[in-house]
Amino acid sequence: MSATADHAEERTSPAVRLGFQPEQVVQEIGYDDDVDQELRESIEEVIGSDLVDEDYDDVADAVVLWFRDEDGDLTDALVDATTYIEEGGSILLLTPKTGRAGYVEPSDISEAATTAGLSASKSVSVGKDWSGSRLVTPKAAKAKK
Repeated sequence: MSATADHAEERTSPAVRLGFQPEQVVQEIGYDDDVDQELRESIEEVIGSDLVDEDYDDVADAVVLWFRDEDGDLTDALVDATTYIEEGGSILLLTPKTGRAGYVEPSDISEAATTAGLSASKSVSVGKDWSGSRLVTPKAAKAKK
């Protein structure tokens, strides 16, 4: 594939922009009727398999965490999610956009991520109703520098 085609795919595939790669095991937490199916399908297309659910009993390369304000304590959810990933793995935290039911304040996300020992590496719009924050463990953050 040409470099031009790779760049075109990066612009069009939200999963590629978010750093998902072929053959990764991606665990999904917080799935409900309101999730962005297009994003889920994009991730599955890039990794070449289905997302694994909360009952998966091995470590994953990444976690997709759908979280709404009414889902409980975000710090606890992030700490729990870190137990599912390989050292150096990432968590894609997906929260409803401003004005949508379940919206989570960016300051709450930042505080919860810091308390859970994670660093935010990028925030992106991932659909018409969801925003994403890519969170990494400190070891992964240091390795990229």
